[in-house]
Amino acid sequence: MKIKDRPEFRNKPPAFFLRESDLVSSAIKTMVDRNIGSVVIVDDQMKVRGIATERDMLRRLLGGNLDPNTTPLSAIMTRNVKTARPEDHVIDWLRQMSNERFRHLPVLDADGRLLNILSQGDFVSYTWPELWRLLREKTSEAFRGPTAPLPILFGGLMVYSLAMVAVMKYF
Repeated sequence: MKIKDRPEFRNKPPAFFLRESDLVSSAIKTMVDRNIGSVVIVDDQMKVRGIATERDMLRRLLGGNLDPNTTPLSAIMTRNVKTARPEDHVIDWLRQMSNERFRHLPVLDADGRLLNILSQGDFVSYTWPELWRLLREKTSEAFRGPTAPLPILFGGLMVYSLAMVAVMKYF
């Protein structure tokens, strides 16, 4: 399935963004008010310049003893941001986000401008129905055919029961 086909992408409010010169304190306030984990940093053409995440603030701001009221986002933001396109496949990005340990993915239009941002949580909502479908499919397959475990399970229970009856007779 493609990113553009997911309701989490189509129905999301527009991504919140700031500029490199904006102060970290304004990003923190907005992140708290909107209950979001990152802010995309864009230029005047809406092209992504970076991203400031909770992790960036913890490590670079607090870890560097910087003042959020005087520190610009350019000082703490992650610059090499992974970005996706609406035509990209969800499962490819889910795998990459998991493997590379990042949780926020800006999605860009064909001209490289910010459309929106998806979080790992948005991708997880995709995986649950898929995992349930796979579980049902695999369970159905397991109980069909000549080597299905169900006859083996019943046979084993019968042998065990008979063995227990025989043992009980002697004790």
